[in-house]
Amino acid sequence: MRTILITGPGGSGRTTIAAATALTAAREGHRTLLLSADHADTPGTALGAVTGPDPVRAAERLTVRRPDAAAGFRADLTAFQTRATNVLDLLGAARLDAEEVTPLPGAEELSLLRALRDAALAERHDLLVVDLPPLPQALALLALPEELRRYLRRLLPPERQAARALRPVLGRLAGVPMPAEWLYETAARWDVELAAVQAVLADRNTAVRLVAEPGPAGADAVRAASLGLALRGLRTESLIANRVLPEAGGDWLAGLLAQQRKTLDGWREQPGDLHTVAHLGHDPQGPDDLTALAVPGVNPAPAPLEWPVTDRIAEDGVLVWHLPLPGAIREELDLVRRGDELLVTVGPFRRIVPLPAVLRRCTVAGAALRDGELRIRFAPDPGLWPAAGR
Repeated sequence: MRTILITGPGGSGRTTIAAATALTAAREGHRTLLLSADHADTPGTALGAVTGPDPVRAAERLTVRRPDAAAGFRADLTAFQTRATNVLDLLGAARLDAEEVTPLPGAEELSLLRALRDAALAERHDLLVVDLPPLPQALALLALPEELRRYLRRLLPPERQAARALRPVLGRLAGVPMPAEWLYETAARWDVELAAVQAVLADRNTAVRLVAEPGPAGADAVRAASLGLALRGLRTESLIANRVLPEAGGDWLAGLLAQQRKTLDGWREQPGDLHTVAHLGHDPQGPDDLTALAVPGVNPAPAPLEWPVTDRIAEDGVLVWHLPLPGAIREELDLVRRGDELLVTVGPFRRIVPLPAVLRRCTVAGAALRDGELRIRFAPDPGLWPAAGR
């Protein structure tokens, strides 16, 4: 199954482009599911159908769903209260009724990720189109599974479950209840669920389609988004320049047209596919308007974004790890090696990545940023790599 994640700056028309992408794919013969994080029924307005938390058939081979974050959050909280009965009674806590619960920040993101996981596991569709929140919320959402899994492993390491027989004794010595078995079971279940989402995002058949209006603000947003996505190992399938004005727009549009031309010229010089979508003169409503947008179909043969390690031991005595970071600035780049992990900070983005197995027996020998690619040199540690010392 292919997965296309669609995002862009707020007000760029990303939800309409997502609906048009899904409709185009369905008409090309692909069984398509459109998932949207939009609060209002913008996908339904664009497609001429009413959509909601239950799957709705909007066209032949096209299903649309907008997950209900509130219902999911209430169900999760109710289940948690049931499992944590002993702890809540010990604290004298009053339980919350489902009717009085409103979703906390982050609940919508988790609800969308869960729907993404369920759709991927169901394997009922050929293509999954995901209308993500606007930037930069989308980048934070895409980072969530990996970061939450790391937090869980640090807070509740699975290996500590081996000591569960000692918890009653430790609890009496400490005078407080020790983490119960259900807590570790819950953490393990969350880890499995997050791993499933992470696997979908990391799949070679998953890519991102960026949507932006050509102009200074759009150019800045695309530059930042491309860098943040690359740091996450996500490939940009194409850039959709939305609401492009006609050249014969009159003198009063001359300033806007000049901005658009400059931005489009810059985007054409960048690697990747650029597609322009004309401004219809009104908000698209209905399948006919979506067809008029002429949104391109999904690339059937995506090129995976890789972080390869090249062996230059014979020539230079090092291994080189290549990290594509388009638009990165040397002054905003920072690297910290911590055990078998590398903390990469570039501009406003940060990611902790595990080192490939072959590099864990090496020491960092330097790094350079050239042509949008970070190249980190690793020298074999003679103590861990005896062959390199002979």
